[in-house]
Amino acid sequence: MLVETTINGQTYSADVEPRTLLVHYLRDHLGLTGTNVGCDTSSCGACTIHIGGESVKSCTVLAVQARGAEITTIEGMAGDDGTLHPMQQAFMECHGLQCGYCTPGMVMAATSLLSENPNPTEAEVREGLEGNLCRCTGYHNIVKSVMAAAGSPVTIGAGS
Repeated sequence: MLVETTINGQTYSADVEPRTLLVHYLRDHLGLTGTNVGCDTSSCGACTIHIGGESVKSCTVLAVQARGAEITTIEGMAGDDGTLHPMQQAFMECHGLQCGYCTPGMVMAATSLLSENPNPTEAEVREGLEGNLCRCTGYHNIVKSVMAAAGSPVTIGAGS
């Protein structure tokens, strides 16, 4: 089936099998490998992207369901000149990553969270990211990164 989408501001068109997951379309057909495959069951969030500005796990969407959609992947977050998106910058400055495998999905989910709630509390950040798993950290620096990107004071509570 023919799938036409706009991804990171560029129009793409490809023939895909009807059962092709969007995550595989992005990675295998378009070479946008920043979107990671973590579990294929929507449990981990490594494949999180934006469709129409909303955070979506791309392993839960068929490529044909995304026809005509405006999609943003991690590759589309930085500026044309390579300037990092504020969330990417905050993850870097606050050490919000370790191995980096979950980071693209975390960044995508976190930017969506801040678009819905520009001034979240620590608890709201933790709740907003609960669908994205990191197997390396205790989430402390991830939450710190999101709070920094929101411009909130970074005072993560003890025992977090």
